[in-house]
Amino acid sequence: MKIEFKNNTIEFNVQYGIRKRISIHIDSTGLITVKAPNGTSNEMVISAVKHHGERILDKLHTITEAREIPKTREYQDKGKFLHLGRYYFLHELIETKELNEEELKNSLKKFYFSSCKKIVGERIKIYQTELKVKPKTIEVVESKTKWGSCSSDKRVTFNYRLAMAPVEVIDYVIIHELCHLTHMNHDRSFWRRVGSIMPDYKEKEEYLARHGHAMTL
Repeated sequence: MKIEFKNNTIEFNVQYGIRKRISIHIDSTGLITVKAPNGTSNEMVISAVKHHGERILDKLHTITEAREIPKTREYQDKGKFLHLGRYYFLHELIETKELNEEELKNSLKKFYFSSCKKIVGERIKIYQTELKVKPKTIEVVESKTKWGSCSSDKRVTFNYRLAMAPVEVIDYVIIHELCHLTHMNHDRSFWRRVGSIMPDYKEKEEYLARHGHAMTL
């Protein structure tokens, strides 16, 4: 579900269960989960989210700022960078001879873009077949806040920094976005579909939450 609040879109997943009251949880990635008693109407859920709208936006803003904090990197031959979940010396990933720091950074970014396009291109074919869906377009982009996205017109994008994550984590993001082709919201049907392909998807979310700060240039 999603609502508009003070010129911002707040998107959230609703989980129903045996409980007495509505509660709102925001994880370290910015995923919002509203837990509500069985039988709670959509109107009551929306009212609760709006009631806590200011707090939710503040928390999301804090998460976004944390992701944007620049990390110190050693752009030299012995500097270490993540690729597919492992750390490598810079010279193991790209040619480093006679390049200054800016040139090294640009070269490394190109490497990650190329690597991400390759791995996503290979893996997405597998899950398109399993899920019986096909995006209109697939693109690798630069984003500070999202690992992937799926638009209402079926255009799917992936953050080039995913090339730093293990393949199984990349698989999770691919599955997540492909499932949005049939379930645009993070409702129960969406998560059931994700879980049908990757039952341990929460572990992959936790990896991104724990290590996302290190997956930067």
